[in-house]
Amino acid sequence: MTYAVPENPADVTPADLEVLAEQLQRKPRGVVGIAARCVCGRPLVVRTAPRLPDGTPFPTTYYLTHPGAVAAASRLEGLGVMKEMSQRLTEDEELAAAYRAAHESYLADREELGHVDEVDGISAGGMPTRVKCLHVLMGHALARPGVNPLGEQALALAADMWRRDRCTC
Repeated sequence: MTYAVPENPADVTPADLEVLAEQLQRKPRGVVGIAARCVCGRPLVVRTAPRLPDGTPFPTTYYLTHPGAVAAASRLEGLGVMKEMSQRLTEDEELAAAYRAAHESYLADREELGHVDEVDGISAGGMPTRVKCLHVLMGHALARPGVNPLGEQALALAADMWRRDRCTC
């Protein structure tokens, strides 16, 4: 099957929703855009509304969906990468400042989609003070390259398991 990428890569097509359902093994919820795509055009990261259609607050604006990327993030988490990164945040003021800036960027991106009191000031992945979820940080780094230093580092660490520049769909 040839995958047709829309003129605006952020737009969501019916084919994208089918791929997302396959990737997530459930119906996707609250999708407002495709934040990053594989080199073949299929979704890697979705941009999700801060409130799901059923009314549930949802702080995860950038949701990693590609099975290979998800597996790589899980493997890194299993190796203890989050603990090491969290420790580095307490020791490296420059890294901590860049991570706080990533948190602020994440909040601003979500606020563009609407304000939700229940998640106001809360980003995702443990930002701005710790690392709680590499899936979130990698999704953020794929959606907004250069913004999240620990997301970028996680992508580099995952390179032997999964890379954005190689299609494994």
